[in-house]
Amino acid sequence: MHRLAILDDYQHVAGSLADWSRLEPAVDVRIFHDHVAGLDALAERLHEFEIIVAMRERTPFPAALFERLPKLELLVSTGVRNRAIDLDAARNAGVVVCGTRALASSTVELTWGLIIALTRNIAREDAAVRGGQWQISVGPELAGRTIGVVGLGRVGGRVAQIAGAFGMSPIAWSENLTAERAAAVGARLVGKDELFETADIVTLHLVLSERTRGLVGARELALMKPTAYLVNTARGPIIDERALVDALDAGSIAGAALDVFDEEPLPLGHPLRALPNTVITPHIGYVARDAYETFYGDALEDVEAFLAGSPIRPLEAPAAG
Repeated sequence: MHRLAILDDYQHVAGSLADWSRLEPAVDVRIFHDHVAGLDALAERLHEFEIIVAMRERTPFPAALFERLPKLELLVSTGVRNRAIDLDAARNAGVVVCGTRALASSTVELTWGLIIALTRNIAREDAAVRGGQWQISVGPELAGRTIGVVGLGRVGGRVAQIAGAFGMSPIAWSENLTAERAAAVGARLVGKDELFETADIVTLHLVLSERTRGLVGARELALMKPTAYLVNTARGPIIDERALVDALDAGSIAGAALDVFDEEPLPLGHPLRALPNTVITPHIGYVARDAYETFYGDALEDVEAFLAGSPIRPLEAPAAG
């Protein structure tokens, strides 16, 4: 019998969003709802499992962990990529790594939810009403404003398209973006500095890589207008977190809405938790029922295909750069 571990099921839904009974009696499925960090703790928990299903990048799999999991045969990661998995180390350890399909719509929708919540102070106004106050702030309208979209892939492109419905003017930049691609989603290609200097809202939609890590640092934040807002539903390390905290604390930008962070879950004493000009959510861009049904349904198919001797949806190591 194979033993299968499903990791980091924070919402207690993994068992109901796919029919894992299809694997019986060949596979014993165990679902873990808590998050375990640290090499020793992870090795202790997972060393008996031949199959692991990981939720996105919640649990990293470095080379040192593969060395501690001699029984592991299949690692399934939800999503089409996972930079928290050392794919070269997995291959060297003889572990097959597979992915799943991923929906872009849930992250697009959260991006716009965060933009509106941030600019119109929805969380602050909600807390104020519950505390007996009434109308404590004044936020800007989106109509007539410029939104700067950094990265025009599946998510960024749709964000740019939706901007028109709010009467906004989308501009866009990424390292290899073309004017034709920008125009196809209703945006105008600009230089990086121009985007940060002119946008009223900057929203990030890039894959994390060595080129994009720290892309938004003190320099870029200094270019932004003091009335401008920054939104990140991509990956935390794309922003220099310390520089962002300093900018928010100094009021050199109006605010930030963040769904992703350098360390997740966000530590209890982290300064972002105490800054009033932020909206922070716990990496829920992909946390929607339809997306989860796709993730877990495909993960189940991945396991079945592996057991049948024909793995599907293999993950490949990202290109350098």
